[in-house]
Amino acid sequence: MSNINQNLMRDFGRVGVLYGGGNAEREISLLSGNAVYEALIQEGVNAVKIDTKENLLDKLNAEKVERAFIVLHGRDGEDGVVQGFLKFLDIPYTGSDTQSSALAMNKGHSKNIAQSAGVNTAPFSLVERDKTYLMPDAIKTITKLNLPLFVKPVREGSSVGMSKVESATALVVAVELAQEYDSVMIEQYIPGREYTVTILNGEALPSISMVTPNCFYDYDAKYQSNETQYFCPSGLSEMDEQEVQQLALLSFKTLGCSGWGRVDFIRDEVSNNFMLLEVNTVPGMTETSLVPKSANATGISFEKLVIEILKTSLTPEVSSMGVNHV
Repeated sequence: MSNINQNLMRDFGRVGVLYGGGNAEREISLLSGNAVYEALIQEGVNAVKIDTKENLLDKLNAEKVERAFIVLHGRDGEDGVVQGFLKFLDIPYTGSDTQSSALAMNKGHSKNIAQSAGVNTAPFSLVERDKTYLMPDAIKTITKLNLPLFVKPVREGSSVGMSKVESATALVVAVELAQEYDSVMIEQYIPGREYTVTILNGEALPSISMVTPNCFYDYDAKYQSNETQYFCPSGLSEMDEQEVQQLALLSFKTLGCSGWGRVDFIRDEVSNNFMLLEVNTVPGMTETSLVPKSANATGISFEKLVIEILKTSLTPEVSSMGVNHV
């Protein structure tokens, strides 16, 4: 039962949970949106689900939405498009603004900016979507970056269109696959364990480490496999935990992100350096998602987490008001 401050409830107003959409991450967004909606209803928030796949303006008007909880992953939801649309309509929304969302969504831009702030990343090269990528190109890339390599679209999440390759022939095929979605990042493979850090209202939550029997932490490992293991606490020493949290905050703030999000790293088993993989401004909120796991480790229930995220849509003065739970 909710004990949310009633003034805060009034300030929330009619909340539209924006989910679904029409991109490659639609199914995950539907799961996340349903979970968020149920939590809001349980907490007594006046919420409605809005599938953004079509007629978004008509739906927002028909439902008299006063505030948006964005649970759209990938294109048009995490890249600044819906944020810009909502800003034009003067509808407050959760999370990062238009510019920071666009920067974070583009893996090439975000890594270049993070590097300038002193955050390590794996060496990479970019291939435009309309460029024909042939065997000589693959050999040139391999000479520069070595094998194996990861290939991924620059503006997709959930490992959509991503491949690990160990030959020039496989690299050509993988680039063609990734180009079906976007321009392409080819990244040097870094052996090591993956870590992720949730950012919530300016604070870094405990890191999570993931172990999967798959060749990498792919779509199956994230959403379908029962064999993926999650560790929170992640097993890092206190000093290393502080380091990865500070790197996550630095990466997040350098891109101008705000409110909530998740920053992913891999720790190079040779150098022990944490290498930035990506910054997620609208991470998953499903039963198996990492943000709820990290929040739960600090005693934050899923329902309270959802309310804290919703508060990121308020002005600083209003969002500082408390949320009390029994």
